[in-house]
This record gives sequence, C-alpha cells and structure tokens, in this order.
Amino acid sequence: MSQIDLPATIEAIRRIREDPHRLGHRAHGREAPVEGTGHGATGPAHKRILVGYGFWIFLLSDIVMFSCFFATFAVQHGATAGGPTAGQVVEMPRVALETGALLLSSYTCGLSFAATNARNKLWTQIFLLITGLLGLAFVGMELQEFISLAARGITPQRSGFLTSFFGLVGLHGLHVTVAGMWLATMIAQVQLKGFRPEIIHRLICFNLFWHALDIVWIGIFTIVYLMGIGA
Repeated sequence: MSQIDLPATIEAIRRIREDPHRLGHRAHGREAPVEGTGHGATGPAHKRILVGYGFWIFLLSDIVMFSCFFATFAVQHGATAGGPTAGQVVEMPRVALETGALLLSSYTCGLSFAATNARNKLWTQIFLLITGLLGLAFVGMELQEFISLAARGITPQRSGFLTSFFGLVGLHGLHVTVAGMWLATMIAQVQLKGFRPEIIHRLICFNLFWHALDIVWIGIFTIVYLMGIGA
C-alpha cells in the first residue's frame, strides 16, 4: 500500500469544504476545486455593490408607491363632490416658490457631491447645509399651504379629489422631511469621520434619493398643479 501524503490530503479536504457545491473544475483527470462561495473570485459581490443594488431596489419600490398615488389622483381628480376644484385649491405663487426651492436644492446637492469627490470637507458641508435649508423652506411652505387650506375647510375627507391631492402631495412632503433628517446625520458624520469609504457610499445614496424626490416633484407640479388648473 502506498504511503498517504497527509499534508496534501488535509489541503484537499480544506478546499472541498470551501467549495461545498463542487464549483471546482477537473484538471489532469482529477478534481481540482477552486475557492467556493464567500472566497475569492467566486465569492459574493463587494459590499459597495450590494448596498448600491439594494438602494436601487428601494428607490424603484418608492417609485412604484408614488405611481399608485399618481394613478389614484388621475382617477379621483374630477370627484369633487360639489366641493372645491383644483383651480380653487392651488395657489400658484406659493407652488412656484416651492418648486424653485426644491430644484435649487437639487443643484446644491450635486455641488456638494462634486466637493466630496474633490475631498473638500468645507464646501461639502456648506452645500449640504444649503441643500438642507432649501429643503426645510420647501417643507415649511407646503405645511403653510396645508394649514391655509384646512382653515378654509378644505380637508382630505371633503371629497375624493382632496383625498388624492393631500395624499400625493403630503407623501412627497413626508419623504422630503425624512430626507432632511438623513441629511442632518450625513453632515454630522462627515464632520466627525471625514471621507471614509462608507461615508462616501452613504452620500451617494443620499444624492440618489434627493434627486429622485426632485423628479417626483416635477411630476406632481406638472400633473397636479399645472394640468389640474388647466382642467
């Protein structure tokens, strides 16, 4: 009986354990397992890729939710039940200011990430702060609009149109509020931890989310306000 090469046997067992699904290839007539799941080239994707992929799924699910609210508004926009119509609800000067503030915040948000790419902490923080202030101004004006409407007796339960109007616009305002709180935490993290890789990844996700909210608002501004008044 030939003598067993103990070190080689142990190494073969170790490789087989690393390759539980037998992902290896045969070489020279015998199995030569390669490193399996969780190791090397056949292992899982980098954490940055996983986080980015997961965040894109979250954004798409959010877009689907907004699409449902848009569809509801499209169905209910004429269901006023004898109550106020879109032309009687909308105050275009206020809406124009809201739109200008949010679109300008999108621009400053992009400038903040340009400063991040240049690893300039001061300008990153300045542009993030301006973005947050513009977002706060947007939410404040929208809240004033809702309070003004409620004071006139224009509330969601008045008609199907108002339910869909408050639901869609309010949902977007809630998202901007949450994004503002996220922005505040990012300002603190950049100040305390600097431009660590995980901080930069979070800033990328925040930029995607903020710009997505701007795109949704363009849809609201066009469909709810402009087309609503025209109808």
